[in-house]
Amino acid sequence: MDYTHMSFLYDFAFMSLLLIIAQFLRSNIKFLQMFYIPASVLAGIFGLLLGPQFLNIIPWSGRIGSYAYMLVCVLFGGLFLGKKSGAGAKKTFKQVGDSFCVNMGAEFFCFGIAMLIGGALVMLLFPEVFIEISLLMPSGYLGGHGYASTIGTALNNLLGREDGVVIGQTFATIGLLTGLFGGIACINYATRKGATRLVDKAESLPEDCRTGIVPPGKRASMGEETINPMSMDPLAWHLALTLIATLAGYLFYDWYKQYLPSIELPVMCLTMIFGVIIQTILNHTPFRDSVDEHVEGRIGSMVTDYLVGFGVASISITVVMEFAAPILLLCLLGTLTSLVLVFVVGRKLFHNFWFERSIFVFGWTTGVVAIGVTLLRIVDPEAKSGTLSDYGYAYTLQSVVEVFIIALTPILAVSMGCIATGLIETAIALALFLVSAVLFGIRKEKMNELRPGEAEVLKQ
Repeated sequence: MDYTHMSFLYDFAFMSLLLIIAQFLRSNIKFLQMFYIPASVLAGIFGLLLGPQFLNIIPWSGRIGSYAYMLVCVLFGGLFLGKKSGAGAKKTFKQVGDSFCVNMGAEFFCFGIAMLIGGALVMLLFPEVFIEISLLMPSGYLGGHGYASTIGTALNNLLGREDGVVIGQTFATIGLLTGLFGGIACINYATRKGATRLVDKAESLPEDCRTGIVPPGKRASMGEETINPMSMDPLAWHLALTLIATLAGYLFYDWYKQYLPSIELPVMCLTMIFGVIIQTILNHTPFRDSVDEHVEGRIGSMVTDYLVGFGVASISITVVMEFAAPILLLCLLGTLTSLVLVFVVGRKLFHNFWFERSIFVFGWTTGVVAIGVTLLRIVDPEAKSGTLSDYGYAYTLQSVVEVFIIALTPILAVSMGCIATGLIETAIALALFLVSAVLFGIRKEKMNELRPGEAEVLKQ
């Protein structure tokens, strides 16, 4: 069947139906609430089961596998729209240097260990499997379905393959579930050992976090109406800016490929750059305060739900079964790497509230930042540890480095080899950990001992 505009509409309409059904189930089934399974993951699983590979009830167009990458480009197009100028790099590093070093080091560490050790294991145990599969694991684990689509697409283009995105989405889905189930297991262990400072046991989050339904009186505003609806709908204004940045990124990609066909720049990075350019231009016009960061954030979150849903629904069972053994091996390695970041790196380098900060790292290095936030809220329900605010400040520096990781790692992995690239990125990670140790010290307290500043917070 030919792909038409109606095929596109049907795909998104069916996924919308599945998201609604998933949210209804999340709000009524205790098991899903207990482990905070996102509605988008449930919708994707339903889409996979009801699609052509199993029950063949939903007539997916056959193009849903390409939607995840398209949506992540839209997501990154609006990432910096509405952002206000923050503190300089020097001031930011002084305030949250240990958080930056550990978080940035964690990202390099996950990619580095996966390619260095994972690549060596794949080469040794599965010589018939392409070694770059070791890069797809941290792409899915650490970056979720967005990174998986981006780096999977880059590897497809560089290697002439067609399964990179599918394998990446598989890793991303397993990573989300690992982050949730594994994170809650870590929290239960830490509370028994007295490592948590702000809770004595792993209490459930508020009911609205479990069911997904926010009751009247607790509902927050999605953002401000910065444009008068009589002129243009405010949501249309924000969405239009996001899609303009996305369009610019795709157009630039098509233009430079005519002259540099061998150079592969991820479109998501280009759309993000054009989003920054658009915001910079707006800052010099009467519209400088007309972009609301919260509205752009909601657009990004909306896109992410569809991205995850289509990512899971488009997983090819045939491809997964073909690479089942290396996928499981690499997932085990990825999980162990994240546990090392919690109970070794985070425990020794975070100056206070080490477990609260570390479990957040576990969440986003196995799933996505949202999983990290979910786990953090279980052990820090009132946000007293400062983890999220420190991460936010540190991310202003980290996000710049991430662009280069996403853009250059696939190119280096193919040109230099995964093991060599993994060695370089592991070395960078260890250097960042060393910087944190030298500048901010190595903590020697036991798991259950208070650290500087914690007693004051606990008295509040």
